[in-house]
Amino acid sequence: MHNAAKPLSREVLIHNELGLHARPAAQIAKLAKNATAKVWLVKDNEAVDASSIIDILTIVGIAGSTVTVKIEDRSDVDILNSIVKLVEKGFEE
Repeated sequence: MHNAAKPLSREVLIHNELGLHARPAAQIAKLAKNATAKVWLVKDNEAVDASSIIDILTIVGIAGSTVTVKIEDRSDVDILNSIVKLVEKGFEE
């Protein structure tokens, strides 16, 4: 089976007090831009391009909310894990 055939995703809780504001959005976008295929952030059934700071800001990821990080190509699993780890660490804020 081809790697891109089955997307992979992980749900993560936003811990930092300020949520997904510009600086964390930029950190996520920087990681997502290195992916082979698309990386998505999904919240409340709305998927946005994780490589776009503006798109990330539109999902209103407040503290205590949950987002799903989704990759289209399993070869990008390291990027998926890096984004999840970044969120779990509260963007080091």
